[in-house]
Amino acid sequence: MRSCIVSALLFASFAVQASPQQQDTPPIRLVRRGLSLPSGATFRRDVAYGPASSQIMDVYLPPNPHNAPIILMVHGGGWQIGDKTLSEVVVNKANYWLRKGYVFISADNRLLPAAGPLEQAQDVAKALRVVQAKATSWGADSNRIVLMGHSAGAHLVDLLSTSPSLVADQGAKPWLATVSLDTATLDLVETMQHPHYRLYDNAFGTDPSYWNQNSPMQQLTRTPMPMLLICSTSRPDHPCPQAERFAAKVKALGGKAEVLPQNLSHMQVNANLGLPGAYTDAVDAFLQALGLP
Repeated sequence: MRSCIVSALLFASFAVQASPQQQDTPPIRLVRRGLSLPSGATFRRDVAYGPASSQIMDVYLPPNPHNAPIILMVHGGGWQIGDKTLSEVVVNKANYWLRKGYVFISADNRLLPAAGPLEQAQDVAKALRVVQAKATSWGADSNRIVLMGHSAGAHLVDLLSTSPSLVADQGAKPWLATVSLDTATLDLVETMQHPHYRLYDNAFGTDPSYWNQNSPMQQLTRTPMPMLLICSTSRPDHPCPQAERFAAKVKALGGKAEVLPQNLSHMQVNANLGLPGAYTDAVDAFLQALGLP
């Protein structure tokens, strides 16, 4: 993923106009910006999960939720840019899963240079802890949370999935499943040892021990929760073989991991999820196999 491609994410964002004090935003305010939520859906903006200004999340609630499952989405951006309001991050996913009765949450986290990838993963764990604590008040089920992330965000949720101590240290509990949208850093050590984009150097430096700490493959020593690994077959850095090796290791540990190759660009893997078609159907099938709607 080239830096210029990552930067392009910033220009695809949509703004939601609401005062900081406003908790519920009528759906019509969101429809104008690409969202078409079901009648009766509500929106909670900038729910804080930590003291930093970027430790916030947007919560999209379906009409009359009761024990609703939750998708907690983490945006990409090379660990240094990105935003929870990007249309690629939110629109098609929220449009689709709210109609199925899910709560959809899009979270921000601290970014480089203020926080490295490990600290960013800790932020996601903090967000998870707050979601688990607030789930009942939102009409949701804290035991039915799916962590989802794209690109750098996928790396963060993958790292948490293989590093239970990172999660426990922030007071969060295990979640139901992880959906990883097109990361090339499941085996970060391998990525760093071969030609790679400069953004990886900016994030992970030159210390192999730090690569190891940040590598889901190297941290995977026990059975994780079920994982769905979606990979683009059109990327020049070929993430699918790495995903297959990671899934094989999960299965060898007695866990469940599926690889879902898609003939989509890196950005389409994110933006197209939730649109009608085989791609969304396959993700749905993974979730339904876990007992979700």
